[in-house]
Amino acid sequence: MTNDIAISLLEQRPRQTARRLLAAARDAGASSQDARSLYLHIPFCAHKCHYCDFYSIVDRQDRQLAFTRRLQRELEALAPLAGPLESIFVGGGTPTLLAPALWRELLGTLERSFDLSAIRSRDGEFSVECNPETATNELFDVLVGGGVNRISIGAQSFNASHLHTLERRHDPANVAKSVELARGAGIGRQSVDLIFAVPGQSLDEWTSDLERAIALGTEHLSCYALTYEPNTAMTARLERDEFTRADEDLEADMYELTVDRLRREGLQRYEVSNYARPGRECAHNLAYWRQHDWLAAGPSASGHLAGHRWKNTPRLDDYLSIDDEGFAPIIEHEPPDARRAMRERIMTGIRLREGLEIDGVCAAAERLAPGARRRLETSAAWHQQVGLIVVCEGRWVLTDAGFLMGDRVASDLMDALA
Repeated sequence: MTNDIAISLLEQRPRQTARRLLAAARDAGASSQDARSLYLHIPFCAHKCHYCDFYSIVDRQDRQLAFTRRLQRELEALAPLAGPLESIFVGGGTPTLLAPALWRELLGTLERSFDLSAIRSRDGEFSVECNPETATNELFDVLVGGGVNRISIGAQSFNASHLHTLERRHDPANVAKSVELARGAGIGRQSVDLIFAVPGQSLDEWTSDLERAIALGTEHLSCYALTYEPNTAMTARLERDEFTRADEDLEADMYELTVDRLRREGLQRYEVSNYARPGRECAHNLAYWRQHDWLAAGPSASGHLAGHRWKNTPRLDDYLSIDDEGFAPIIEHEPPDARRAMRERIMTGIRLREGLEIDGVCAAAERLAPGARRRLETSAAWHQQVGLIVVCEGRWVLTDAGFLMGDRVASDLMDALA
């Protein structure tokens, strides 16, 4: 990246656009072939789940068509910055709430604007998040025609009472139906999301959820402990004492049971909350965790290119009304920062099963902060002594106990850069 690009980015203000940043990067030819991943955010939901802190809206104005047209223009503007795409991920919101006819148009724009040869050859990954209530043969046929080869189904629980607590409105029986519809349409890869430590949930009830998910025969499960994010309805209800959050020991028992049960089933933990059969890990999320570059489109979508990070506006009104040659308005920007990038490399890398490559991390840290290698090695040695880290093939890797304390371990290692 040139200094001109960094300066132009620093001049951005909320409601400004990313055009100068990304157009300058395109004109300079800087790292354009590194962006091999693309994230799309579709914000529409039929109902706002109480635990969700992602940008989503229950749109009463029927702006799906206007949104799709706007998203198409943004994708056309971003396309020159991408190399052959190896992964696409469409999240939300509820992407599968978008009408099939609009999906067909959107997929056509992707096909015309980007190199999808890897995805079409099945070497790449094209994922779409799916609510069980929105799964239809028509929709899945359209998605398959556009190259989608992976569906991530938001089950969260198979227990109607816990779904009610989460304000998650779907029939648990429709999860299995969604999986079967996807397979029948030719979407060969399916993932299921679950949430544990729901208020009032017992260990036996969580075991039942796991068993029902396993019985679906999917190759990937994401199992998240319920978190209480700021400014969500779930957190507001907790603060009003409408329920009691799960006991920490029970939450730890649920996590340990998850790891053990899925490991016996052949689903290996490859990140703190994600489990997959060998070779079926989510390639798009691995691109994030390995600090690769990715482009992003849609309201609230965040991108990363050559050390620059930015976030599109999380307001649909602004996204629709501000169109700078296709580029979207941004509300956040972080220019390249080697120290921040190193901290993120440690934070995300230690959460992966593959862990951190010791020599590479230590050498990079030492270049940034003399003495950092010694501090890193000292910190890692202490965590080895207490059983949270092991050395495996030249990498620092969390143990099962270490995964329970992953945030603490990452924080301690990052402190070595101070």
